[in-house]
Amino acid sequence: MEQSAAAKRPKTSAAAAAAAAGEDRLSALPDDVLVLILLRLDTAAGVRTSALSRRWRRVWALLPELRFPTGADPRLVASALASHEADISYLGVEALDAAPDAVEACLAVAAGRLSGRVIFQNRVSGGNAGGDGKEETGDLGSFELPCFESATTVSIDLGFLGLAMPLAGVFFRLTDLSLRSVRFHGPCELGDAVSSLRCPCLQKLSVSKARGLANLSIHSESLIVLILLTLDGLQQLNVVAQALKKLALACCFTHGRPVANISTAQLVLLQWLDSYDPNSVQLDGLAQVRSLICTFNVYDSHGSWCNRGSQQLLKRFQALLSLQISLFYPKNIGSFQYVMEELTKLPCLTSLAIMIRRNGHTFGASLFHVLRMCSDIRNLVVLLIDLEEPFMCPSGCVCGHSMDWNTEELTLNYLQEVTIDMEGTDHQVAVVKRLFTWAVVLKRMQITFHPSLSECKVRELRQTLSSFSGPETCVEFYMYHNRGSMKFDRG
Repeated sequence: MEQSAAAKRPKTSAAAAAAAAGEDRLSALPDDVLVLILLRLDTAAGVRTSALSRRWRRVWALLPELRFPTGADPRLVASALASHEADISYLGVEALDAAPDAVEACLAVAAGRLSGRVIFQNRVSGGNAGGDGKEETGDLGSFELPCFESATTVSIDLGFLGLAMPLAGVFFRLTDLSLRSVRFHGPCELGDAVSSLRCPCLQKLSVSKARGLANLSIHSESLIVLILLTLDGLQQLNVVAQALKKLALACCFTHGRPVANISTAQLVLLQWLDSYDPNSVQLDGLAQVRSLICTFNVYDSHGSWCNRGSQQLLKRFQALLSLQISLFYPKNIGSFQYVMEELTKLPCLTSLAIMIRRNGHTFGASLFHVLRMCSDIRNLVVLLIDLEEPFMCPSGCVCGHSMDWNTEELTLNYLQEVTIDMEGTDHQVAVVKRLFTWAVVLKRMQITFHPSLSECKVRELRQTLSSFSGPETCVEFYMYHNRGSMKFDRG
């Protein structure tokens, strides 16, 4: 033991002597180890390490991943990229109020050096992107997107800067393209740029919060996922993509009759939260669809385009594996009529998800109306979604006039699992109680409490809700937090 301790003392003394002499052992490490150390920093901090010594001067230029923090100047990013030596597998830039020429310079350099993913976001100070009309007049400026020949993923959020697609070039390796908050202009159409000729490997295309796409025509042999959200001014959509498996369309045809022609043979998931008219919307290849997402207004004018279109779309399907339907309540019901009776038939289902955008209103009647049309479901999810600040409907609101759901009989002979949100109101407690009554073979009930509920209120609700279940049903309670749900023990 003594010999061992004595053997260690000289090493300790040598280390202390080296430290006293100012020896830099960190710089003696090989490049690949130093690169791993710098990867734990953002790129701006990594670049500053070049001032430590001559040994560190070029280490940052070997980093395969570059992350520039919020507020990064695209011109400085371009300068850093020009000095970089290694292949870049990931580039992340968060600019603030960037000018179009600065963004163009940054992306042009990145296009020639990137072999993986690029995520560029231009934040607009004050959150005013698209809100002051500048994007309508072109005051924000525009630029041409460079051709990323070797990139696999390109994700760009421009804060409504103008963007022209490149007239030439092939995105040889691109599989995922996402464009958000963009004003399209220029002679090259987006559809031409993402065609199989110029994007031969493209599998996912997402375009959201965009302007300038009056006509969009996409012909792709590789496209699997297509997401189009809030394309202001879209008048006509044509898609020929035989490999397409997921199509999501929402808030695009807002200024007139929808005109669309979708041709695909392998579609399995369809999300249609937009106008639908079978006379002007041609959807081919729906035989493989297993999941549908649509919407319905609980209170509206009779025969509204939204509800009429949703009902006509639902009639296209005899059976589905899953249906997600959003039930929307206006904040102020006013003179609107209760129009759930216009929803007369649902396909045969295995799973049903009901997203209730209730704006503070009671929802038992609309939930009951949907459930009695699909008594063969095995799984049910009921989520409460408030788009704005919590709103309490006024006393005597018509939403509470219909109470038939609380007394009428309903038997869900196959329902085995239920997941439901709980904000703690007496109405919601009554809904859960009825669900226990209707689901005669229920095996599992998962209840997630809203984070605004106090611990005392949660304990009270757990006791009350647990009393509704029989021994054959497992009741699980969760508390929702911003980082996820925390599970309690069985009630």
